[in-house]
Amino acid sequence: MPDDNVIRIPGSTRTFHRARILAVLLLPLAMSLMAVSSVNVALHTIETGLGATPTDIQWVLSGYALAFGITLIPAGRAGDVLGRGSLFVAGLLLFVGASLACGLAPAPFSLNVARVVQGVGAGLYSPQIIGMIQEYFAGPARARAFALFGLVISVSVAIGPIVAGAIIAWLGPELGWRGAFLVNLPLGVLAVILALAWFPFAIERRRWAARTERRRVGGPRPEAIDLDPVGAVLVAATVLCVMLPFMQHPHPAIWLLLLAAAGFAALWIGWERRYAARGRAPMVDLRLFAFRSFSNGTLISGTMFVGSATVFVLVALFLQSGLGVSALETGLVGLPNAIVSGYASMWAGRRVMTSGRRIVLLGLAAMVVGSTLCIVVAALIARAGWSHWVLAVPLMFNGFGMGVVGSANQTLSLSDVPVAEGGTAGGVKQTAERIGTAIGNTVITGVLFAGHDLAGWTTGFVAGFTVIVVVHLIACWLAYRDLVQHRAPAPGTDG
Repeated sequence: MPDDNVIRIPGSTRTFHRARILAVLLLPLAMSLMAVSSVNVALHTIETGLGATPTDIQWVLSGYALAFGITLIPAGRAGDVLGRGSLFVAGLLLFVGASLACGLAPAPFSLNVARVVQGVGAGLYSPQIIGMIQEYFAGPARARAFALFGLVISVSVAIGPIVAGAIIAWLGPELGWRGAFLVNLPLGVLAVILALAWFPFAIERRRWAARTERRRVGGPRPEAIDLDPVGAVLVAATVLCVMLPFMQHPHPAIWLLLLAAAGFAALWIGWERRYAARGRAPMVDLRLFAFRSFSNGTLISGTMFVGSATVFVLVALFLQSGLGVSALETGLVGLPNAIVSGYASMWAGRRVMTSGRRIVLLGLAAMVVGSTLCIVVAALIARAGWSHWVLAVPLMFNGFGMGVVGSANQTLSLSDVPVAEGGTAGGVKQTAERIGTAIGNTVITGVLFAGHDLAGWTTGFVAGFTVIVVVHLIACWLAYRDLVQHRAPAPGTDG
């Protein structure tokens, strides 16, 4: 009886194990997400340790996020064409080298340059994770793999501040923030070594040789090595002009970039259509959006991230700045969230093939409940003297929702996407999530600070979480709409 966990290459005696491939993929995924969440609790020590200005500190956050978001879609396409395993290793090496540079940075400018490079590295390898899961897993095995994918996302975001807070508490404020970056070195090197040992690069080499031969003998252009550089530039410009105003807004004129984004998007769509009409392979095949599962899933995920990605930013600001809680305690408040989220990811993974869209809606509803209860608890902390540790309870509802949606929606979104375009589709979906994160961090934290200026930290926290509740309700409506459409598929579309 064949072993479904083993990949065999015709003409070779060597075998590769899917479980090992997945383990290697998920470790750098955790590193890329912790590079976002962990730095939140290190900002104060970076500011004092390097003498950084508020603008420098803002770029510590936004430089990584911008580079990450801009790189995702072109990197997904490049991995689909050139080889996902090879680009995964290259991006990971770049990420590890940039992490070393961050940890040794002598000045704010060099730190921010290293953070941009770190974001490029994460953007290069992240789409390959989704593409390789698409390629090497199918059916229930793919659902389980994406359940673990969702588990790692949820746990990494929640545990990042705990790890950074513990390192800062251990090494002190002068060296602690450096250690939070340098911890990526041993993990990254281990992942590179294991990737070189366990990835089936022979499959990529054979695919590359076949494409090269087809190109030599005049095979169809879509089968040739075609990276669509014009499409890559246009989509990168679009993402940059969308994200930058939500990350850097010292002058009102920067919001004009959103108009530029609309123009670049129109140029990009027109270019991709003409490029495909000429028989070439576009950066993003726009026919991907004809798959209802992909377009709806991407919209749900992008909307959810507007609210969910900002939850721990608000919690950290409220606890540390408002209540004077330490960085380590702030991280520990989110630990139950991480535990519940991990369980929920696996729970959803076992049910996604039969009840996927219903449990996505359930997960989003749990996030509405959790965010609403956060408002209630914050008010009781301020007015009735409740302990800040009680905030961990409603955050568990958010953790359940994040785990469920992260696992189930990922599987459903890519269920109909062709394997050959798995990396590109993953890059598009992740870009929507990064844009949602940027919008949420700017708009919702802006609401928090406005409330703080009006009546204090509790008012700001309540105002910010009220917006989060509204965003999650919108995501619920999108998920319900997706469920209804799935039950009554339109003619000529996927079900």
